Amino acid sequence: MTSKQNSINESTENVKPYFRQNNIVIYNDDILNISAIPSNSIDLIVTSPPYNVDVNSTSHTDNLSYEDYLEFTQKKRDGFKCVICGKGIKDGVELHVDHIKPKYLGGESTIENGQTLCAQHNFIKKTLNQTETGKKMFIRLYELAKSEGNEELKKFCTEILKIYEKFNMNCHIVWKK
Repeated sequence: MTSKQNSINESTENVKPYFRQNNIVIYNDDILNISAIPSNSIDLIVTSPPYNVDVNSTSHTDNLSYEDYLEFTQKKRDGFKCVICGKGIKDGVELHVDHIKPKYLGGESTIENGQTLCAQHNFIKKTLNQTETGKKMFIRLYELAKSEGNEELKKFCTEILKIYEKFNMNCHIVWKK
């Protein structure tokens, strides 16, 4: 054993667990420097993020804003994939971080209120409110065409409403064919 290895072993062997009960061991130390922990035995690491967010350091440059950190953290949590379709950057998909509860409805910029969506699903989610109005309008127009016997307008509305169904948009708004 080299003198460097001796000094590393001596410094980490003296690290005492903060808490130990049955198979649960908690260390209050730098987890990466504790050799007493066997490889592949960690189930959970709890930290206190954010680290290096808007912190000036002499050892490196880290000008990551809180918003950028939050975005990265949410994408990482979701496996860098859309939570709806499972596609990610490796599939050639652009990823967005979406507010589950929109800001205009009081949603906050927090990790819990964020989700990773591909550009397509983010666009669909953002347009649902606008498309609800459109779908309701085409249903009313369809009903009017049906009552007046206007087959051309009825066919047009049917084609539009089928597109809503095809893309599972506003499924809570039902139209009677």
